[in-house]
Amino acid sequence: MKLNEIKDNIGSSISRKRIGRGIGSGTGKTSGKGHKGQKARSGVSIKGFEGGQMPIHRRLPKRGFTNINRINYVELNFDRIQNLIDNKKLDPKKIINHKTLLDLGLINSPKTKVKLLAKGQIKNKIDIEVSAFSKSAKEGIEKIGGSIALLDNKKSNVNQIKKSEV
Repeated sequence: MKLNEIKDNIGSSISRKRIGRGIGSGTGKTSGKGHKGQKARSGVSIKGFEGGQMPIHRRLPKRGFTNINRINYVELNFDRIQNLIDNKKLDPKKIINHKTLLDLGLINSPKTKVKLLAKGQIKNKIDIEVSAFSKSAKEGIEKIGGSIALLDNKKSNVNQIKKSEV
């Protein structure tokens, strides 16, 4: 094998289409753009143009609103906690906090905000720290003799969790 015998594999490279090189090329004269008009010129952007008629994106009403300050919570229900306690994955004598939930895989990040909801029944007395809770969840925890603490989910809390992991 010699250097002058080396060739590309068949079909590995496609030569570019040479437009405007005479009628024999198949793309001569108008270079595949048809005859005159706005679309035959360069620098034309007429997406959504409907020939002077009001475009559909302007005819349809704009509705809805996205609140950029919305806080998304991961919901944690009583039945989920009780199920974890029954399966011996959660110790009711210890405080349930972000680090505990992170270790169990219920939340993905220390920054995740958790809201406790009162769906289901809880039988064990627990101490829990969450970002938010419902009124009925607070009543349910206090009824069985447990305590509920509100977390401030700011950078200080995240740093505490990261320090405790190290």
